[in-house]
Amino acid sequence: MNVPRRIADETQLDELLSEPTDSVVEMFRRHPGDVVVLGAGGKMGPSLSRMARRAADAAGTKRRVIAVSRFSAGSEAWFQTNGIETVRCDLLDESAVAQLPQAPNVVYMAGRKFGSTGQKSLTWAMNAYLPAAVCRRYRNSRIAAFSTGNVYPLTNPADGGSKETDAPQPVGEYAMSCLGRERMFEHFSNTFGTKVSLLRLNYACDLRYGVLVDLAMKVLAGELIDLRMGCFNTIWQGDANAMALRSLEFATSPPWVVNITGPEMLSVREVCLRLGELLNRPVRFTGVEGETAFLSDARKGFEALGPPRVDADRLIRWVADWIGGGGRSLNKPTHFEEREGRY
Repeated sequence: MNVPRRIADETQLDELLSEPTDSVVEMFRRHPGDVVVLGAGGKMGPSLSRMARRAADAAGTKRRVIAVSRFSAGSEAWFQTNGIETVRCDLLDESAVAQLPQAPNVVYMAGRKFGSTGQKSLTWAMNAYLPAAVCRRYRNSRIAAFSTGNVYPLTNPADGGSKETDAPQPVGEYAMSCLGRERMFEHFSNTFGTKVSLLRLNYACDLRYGVLVDLAMKVLAGELIDLRMGCFNTIWQGDANAMALRSLEFATSPPWVVNITGPEMLSVREVCLRLGELLNRPVRFTGVEGETAFLSDARKGFEALGPPRVDADRLIRWVADWIGGGGRSLNKPTHFEEREGRY
């Protein structure tokens, strides 16, 4: 990937987000078969599906890439234009899940976070019931299943972030339901021998959403920056996509668990001051940094799946240029500053 100084528009952004690494292309050469992406209509699904399509084409292998979602208005055509087949499906309808196309490679992206506080039962259904239906349908497939770093407890930054071997201690019902999702994949992996990789992600950054986007928009608007969650990890979404697809090769029974995030432990204060410089705006803070934060140690992932192509400094510059230039936002705040698990 040729990392540009700036990203001019959404066409270039989508190209970069979906550009596969050489290691993803090589993996597709080694492992034949179709790819099904469940919950493909979310924030990451389109670029990950397109990366799979581009990697398969670059590998010279003939296979279908199938995006499964309820699809918002107009989004289905985008997938089809990019060579990705689509299947409309309510994934909570187990009879519909049973009719989905078979494939040896499955990426599970379905889940619910925002609005969890008001509709706890739906959150649990999406995050903890649905994996059981998927595992029954795809018991003979390799499954890369997205989870979250929120299954870990808040930790002291001096400890370097939570490791995959640390015991989960989820805070709030959203995080609890995500641990439930992991346990369902673990149970059915043990029961059926299904090969699974569990991807504990925090936080992916597209220039249209992400923690850095949240902070840049606050700086640009002159809003107070809450310092209680004093630091965070983030990763360029294109790198997260590549690591997720690569993880299919590492799927095992019992599941292979891996943290996916950037290597840098970023200070909210320092990042905002840098954004203030780039945006030529004063920065105002409120509160003080807490002693703990949601942080992950991603070294295991880098060793197995390869290092990220975009570092935090470049990502901060891209975000500042994008937001400062009036680039489109999805208006989907991450709420990364939430310490009590209320989403």
